[in-house]
Amino acid sequence: MKRRVSMSVAWLLASATQSALAAPEIAGHAQRQPLNLTAISMFLVFVVATLAITFWSASKTRSMKDFYNAGGSITGFQNGLALAGDYMSAAALLGLTSMIFFNGYDGMIYAVSFFVAWPLLMFLFAERIRNLGQVTIADIAAFRLDQRKTRTMMAFGSLTVVCFYLVVQMVGAGQLIQLLFGLSYNQAVVIVGVLMAVYVTFGGMVATTWVQIIKAVLMLFGTSLLACLALRQFGFSLDAMFAQAIETHKNGPAIMLPSKLVADPFAMLSLSVGLVFGTSGLPHILMRFFTVRDAKEARKSVFVATGFIGYFFLVVALLGVAAIGIVGRNPLFYEGGMIGGKLIGGSNMPVMHLAKALGGDPALGFLSAVAFATILAVVAGLTMAGTSAIAHDLYAMVYKKNQATLASEKRVSRIASIGIALIAIVLGMLFKDQNVAFLVALTFSIAASVNFPVLMLSIYWKGLTTRGALIGGIAGLVSAIALVVLSPAVWVKVLGHAAPVFPYDYPAIISMSVAFFFMWLGSVTDRRAQANEERERFHDQFVRAQTGIGASGAASH
Repeated sequence: MKRRVSMSVAWLLASATQSALAAPEIAGHAQRQPLNLTAISMFLVFVVATLAITFWSASKTRSMKDFYNAGGSITGFQNGLALAGDYMSAAALLGLTSMIFFNGYDGMIYAVSFFVAWPLLMFLFAERIRNLGQVTIADIAAFRLDQRKTRTMMAFGSLTVVCFYLVVQMVGAGQLIQLLFGLSYNQAVVIVGVLMAVYVTFGGMVATTWVQIIKAVLMLFGTSLLACLALRQFGFSLDAMFAQAIETHKNGPAIMLPSKLVADPFAMLSLSVGLVFGTSGLPHILMRFFTVRDAKEARKSVFVATGFIGYFFLVVALLGVAAIGIVGRNPLFYEGGMIGGKLIGGSNMPVMHLAKALGGDPALGFLSAVAFATILAVVAGLTMAGTSAIAHDLYAMVYKKNQATLASEKRVSRIASIGIALIAIVLGMLFKDQNVAFLVALTFSIAASVNFPVLMLSIYWKGLTTRGALIGGIAGLVSAIALVVLSPAVWVKVLGHAAPVFPYDYPAIISMSVAFFFMWLGSVTDRRAQANEERERFHDQFVRAQTGIGASGAASH
C-alpha cells in the first residue's frame, strides 16, 4: 500500500508541475491571469503535505471502522475545525464577497442563512446523530424502520446530493484553476479528481479529516491576514471603510439597505429555508459526527465549528466592503471605470483583486492556493460520503445483509471512491461550459426535502413508519427536482424558454413541505403489523438518542 501511495505522490507532483509550466490558453469569457509562480508553489506545498498525511493515514487505517469514521479518534476541537473546513467553501469566499461588492447588503442574507444552520444542527441533531449512528446518516433512519428499504432510499438520496454538489465543485475547480494557475480546464479537473480519489482510497476518514483541518486553518489565517491589511488602509476604522465604500459604489448609501432580494419575502424565505435546512441534510457534514468518541464531543465539535464559521462569514463580509472601497477605485482591476463594470477575470474576482492590491503577488498566490485547497477538502468530504453510502449501506447492509467480509467491503469502498472520482471528472468536463448555479439550489433543496425530513421525523416522531418515510422521501425528491427544472435558473437560463413555470430559484419551502406532508400521510394511514412494531421501537431509540446508552463508535466490522 505504501508503495502505491508513493507512486501516486510522484505521479501527481510531476503532472501538476508539468501542467502548470505548460500554461495553456484559457477558454471562455474570463481573461487569463499571468502565470503566478507563488500560487503554484504554495499549491504544490499543500499537495505534498496532504499526500504525506494520506501516506501516514494509510498505515493507520486497518479496519472499516478506521476507514469510515477514523475509529472515533477525532477530538471535538479537531472535528470542529474539520467541519468548518468542509463548510467554508471557495464559493463562499469568492461568491459572497462578489455579491457584497456588487449588491451590498443583499449579499449578507446568504451569509446569515449559511450561518444560522449551525445552531440548528447543534440543538437538533449533533448529539442524537452521534448516539444513533455509526457510519452514515442511513444508520439513524434505519434504526427502527425497515433496514433494506430505508437504507436504499437514504443512500440514493445521499448519492444524488453528493453527485450534484461534486459537479459544482469540479466546475468551480476547473474555472478557478485555469484562471489563477494557468492550467487548462480539463487538466485542473483531472488533478482534483485524482487527488480526491487518493485521499479517500488510501487514507479514508483520517486523511479526509486532516485535509479539511489544514484547509480550515489556511482559510482562517488567509482571510484574517487580508482583513487586517484592508483595515490598515483605513486606519483600522470600520466607519472610514464603510464611508469609502458608500462614496465609491454607484448605488451610494443604498448598498447599506436591503433591495431586490428582499423585495419578494417568499423568495427570501424559500432561499433561507433551503440553505438552513439543507445544511442539516448534507451527508458529508452529518457523517462527521461519527468521527468523535461520544455525544459530548459531537456537541463540542458543532460549537467549535459554529464559532469558526461565524467568524469566517464576518470576515468575508468585511472583505466584500473593503473590496468596494479599494478595488472599486482602482481602474487596473476592472473595465468600465466604475463598480458594475466588467472585472478582469470575471465577476467572482473582487477578493482576489483585493489580495493583489494589498499584498501583491504573494498575497494573491497564497489566497489562490487556499481557494484550491478549499475545493480539495470539500470534494474529499463528498467522496467519503458517497463511498460510505455505496460500500456500507448498499453493499454491506442491503446487498450482503450485514454479512459482508472485511476484505470485500474494503475492496468495494476503494472501487467506489475511484468510481466516484471518475464520474466527477467526466461530469466536470461535460458541464464545462454550462451555468451550474442551479445545481447549488438543487443540492440544498434535495438535502432539505429528503434527508432532513426523514432524519427529523425518525428521531422526534414516534408515528413515522417505513411506508411514510419512503412516500415522503420520494415525493420530496421528485418535487425538488421538478421545481428546480421549472425555475428561472433552468427553464429560462439553461433551456431558453421565455418565462419560468415556477417563479423561484429555490423551491425548498414547497418541496420540504411536500415531503413532510406525505411522510405524515403515509405514516398515519399505515395499518401494517410491521408499522406498529416500528412505532413501538421508538422508545428504545429515544432512550439511546438522549442518553447514548448502547451507542458505539464501531462500524459493521
